[in-house]
Amino acid sequence: FCTPCLQECLKPKKPVCGVCRSTLSPGSRALDLEKQIEMTETTCNGCNKKMYLSKMRSHAASCSKYQNYIMEGVKAVTKEPLNNTRNFPNRFTFPCPYCSEKNFDQEGLVEHCKTLHSLDAKQVVCPICASMPWGDPNYRSANFMEHLQRRHRFSYDTFVDYDADEDDMMAQVLIRSLRDK
Repeated sequence: FCTPCLQECLKPKKPVCGVCRSTLSPGSRALDLEKQIEMTETTCNGCNKKMYLSKMRSHAASCSKYQNYIMEGVKAVTKEPLNNTRNFPNRFTFPCPYCSEKNFDQEGLVEHCKTLHSLDAKQVVCPICASMPWGDPNYRSANFMEHLQRRHRFSYDTFVDYDADEDDMMAQVLIRSLRDK
């Protein structure tokens, strides 16, 4: 996971799992894993210096050769921006369908609606679903609060490639399911 995603999952008021979004409960430290990290030796990809894994993070922060190694990797995988300017829908911030307050992330919209609109029975269009490729911007949910709680417990961005062809995705799922047996 990237740092912003992990930080979002580990918010102090309710830390959740990065994969399934279930609530994390406090646990004990993995002492056996810590010991293994302390005793496993590795080599810096920048300067080829040998060290223990436990020292690698601080070394990488100060090793200019390692920084160059990382930047070369970033340059190798970075694509040039496409010349065609496609019209991408905003799937990151949403307005409240009840009061039109704007710029909620998905979690914020759910919390806002639970707090301020839980008793509002007005049928509204879900702005999250409407932004999805399969979403119908005219469909009004009969029970929007239940819809939010059932359909938007997790972020679709974690599991969906919006640019993938549906037939290709189905083929990939079938191949993975055969591999997992």
